[in-house]
Amino acid sequence: MKFPGSVLVSLLLFVAETGTALYLSSTYRSAGDRIWQALTLLFALLSCVLVQFNLVFIHRDLSRDRPLVLLLHILQLGPIVRCVEVFYIYFHAGRFEEPYVSITKKRQMPKDGHSEEVEKEVGQAEGKLFTHRSAFSRASVIQAFLGSAPQLTLQLYICVLQQEITAARSIFMVLSLLSIVYGALRCNILAIKIKYDDYDVSVKAAAYLCIFLWRSFEIATRVVVLVLFSSVLQIWVLPVVLLNFFGFFFYPWILFWQSKSPFPENIEKALTRVGTTIVLCLLTFLYAGINMFCWSAVQLKLNDPDLINKSQNWYRLAVYYMLRFIENAFLLLLWYVYKTDVYLYVCAPLLVLQLLIGYCMAILFMLVFYQFCHPCKKLFSSSISEGLLSCFKYLCFACKLPKAAAPVDKADLKSPDGIGDDAQASYKTNESQNGNPHQSVSSNA
Repeated sequence: MKFPGSVLVSLLLFVAETGTALYLSSTYRSAGDRIWQALTLLFALLSCVLVQFNLVFIHRDLSRDRPLVLLLHILQLGPIVRCVEVFYIYFHAGRFEEPYVSITKKRQMPKDGHSEEVEKEVGQAEGKLFTHRSAFSRASVIQAFLGSAPQLTLQLYICVLQQEITAARSIFMVLSLLSIVYGALRCNILAIKIKYDDYDVSVKAAAYLCIFLWRSFEIATRVVVLVLFSSVLQIWVLPVVLLNFFGFFFYPWILFWQSKSPFPENIEKALTRVGTTIVLCLLTFLYAGINMFCWSAVQLKLNDPDLINKSQNWYRLAVYYMLRFIENAFLLLLWYVYKTDVYLYVCAPLLVLQLLIGYCMAILFMLVFYQFCHPCKKLFSSSISEGLLSCFKYLCFACKLPKAAAPVDKADLKSPDGIGDDAQASYKTNESQNGNPHQSVSSNA
């Protein structure tokens, strides 16, 4: 039975970040910064409440008689109780013979074009551990992008305004960045296991390393770009954030309405139509929060029974990173034009270059992961290099179309006086041979 290390890491990040947020908010209170204190507490409590809701929902505690567990969740102690329960199950597994064992069938990764199906016995203890791992993985994603990402952006913005980095704030920012990167990593692993649920997937250390570096560069550069832009153009940062957020929020709903599919009813049997709508809105809210800072490995598809798009769309991936790179470069250009005296001792061109190179490094590690380290790369219909090459060929072809159509348009717009002498002579010859149509009609009459 696999050691529940992911549960322990999730709990440590959750406790450390929440405790540091509470301490930092107290320092803001003592310094008289009421606004920074309120925002720090808001982001910390928002992620805590959503994490508790996630754990209660996945474990279906509302449909069972567990008042003590529900009370502990209300007191924001749910993750600690769940972690204690996980390790209790892990250390007591195998001591007693389980009366009920389920059998699962998983296909192995293809070798020489062949894939064998292997049966595996799963006991009750292992099934409970799987449920706990899944719940903590989803909780890590929620904590990362609805709590840690706004928190990191806020604290870095405060550092820029006050031109000071305290020890507590630096520790908090490091914890928030680790929490976001870990949440993005869990999101990648969840996407792989959901898409290839029929296969026995094992992720190697090289894949974890590539994902960690990919997400670290991508998220760090994105947060710094947003903070730099907001520090010089405070009014315009709100339209940029809202456009990004609501664009990604409504995108899955627009695809769902275009498909004209029936409303999904199989999320949870105990939920009513209103409850299902609330859950889907929360899911798309999380989806938009992830895409604000990085590429969401899990692509929503509301008309699918699993709510996940299991097809590998390299075109969508390429478009996202191209548009995000252009957006980051544009925001940095505006920051460079309107920068204030706060950045008097900062080499602005070098900083812009470093941030753009950092984002390119993220794309490089992403390409390495999908090309060489993805655990299911043998199941791809086409590699990412082939997919991106076809995307670039399509874009180049689309760019060449207007240039190729321009000479044709000019030729069509020429006046009759511009017709060549040979064309006019042949036209007159045809008229003389065929005769005037009006004359032929009168003669026949």
